[in-house]
Amino acid sequence: MNKIREFMLGRLPETPHFAIVLGSGLSSLTNDLMRAQSIPFSDIPNYPETTVSGHKGEFIFGYLDGIPILCARGRFHFYEGLSLSEVTIPIKLFSALQIPNLIITNSAGCVNSQWNLGDIMLINGHLDFTFRDGNPKIDKDKLIYKESNRQIAKSVASQVGLELREGVYTWTLGPTYETPAEINMIREHGGDAVGMSTLPEIVEAGLQKLNMWGFTCFTNMAAGIENEVLSHDDVLSNAEKFKDHFKNYINQLITTISEEN
Repeated sequence: MNKIREFMLGRLPETPHFAIVLGSGLSSLTNDLMRAQSIPFSDIPNYPETTVSGHKGEFIFGYLDGIPILCARGRFHFYEGLSLSEVTIPIKLFSALQIPNLIITNSAGCVNSQWNLGDIMLINGHLDFTFRDGNPKIDKDKLIYKESNRQIAKSVASQVGLELREGVYTWTLGPTYETPAEINMIREHGGDAVGMSTLPEIVEAGLQKLNMWGFTCFTNMAAGIENEVLSHDDVLSNAEKFKDHFKNYINQLITTISEEN
């Protein structure tokens, strides 16, 4: 981590106020950054490279209304053959760079049949559905999911006219999509969203004591809810379709947090 940190310090003009992990198809958030510069993952010593479509594999540093931001365009997944230590390298890096605020985003399947494609969900708890550590159970650790951050997220949603959902993100190993039977089981355990990333990052953010918000953009209904075959191409297509209202909300959230600090 020292080599990675030193390399990044040499490329960043100043310490970012926010780090953002951008999920599949959500990279358009970087389009609003001024004086943007790219730092490809492949340039960074000892840093993994992404292998999944929709994850470009670079950091983008830039300014949003004068606020310095570092975005990760691309993330790592456990199913890519990486260890959890490798999957969470970006979060450890943000901590090593002393970036005070972290926003984690993802595109995921909607398990809650009362919600819709394009809805944005504030993650207020997680469900580990990998069965690596026993049976699944919901974790709503208040040191990770801070009430003060929840209130800020809800207030900004109200400002921009967004009906913000709140719920539990479920992590599955992937890379295949879940079966309808698995989705039913996730629903029975209290999951609202399902995806193949994010949870290791959230847990690491808690360990690093980062000030974190996690958001899901629903880009597909989970298996069995609708009579459709799931595909990653559809996820990317729907992320493109819903990107603007997601981007506008995150931009306003960043501005509001900065004004209050």
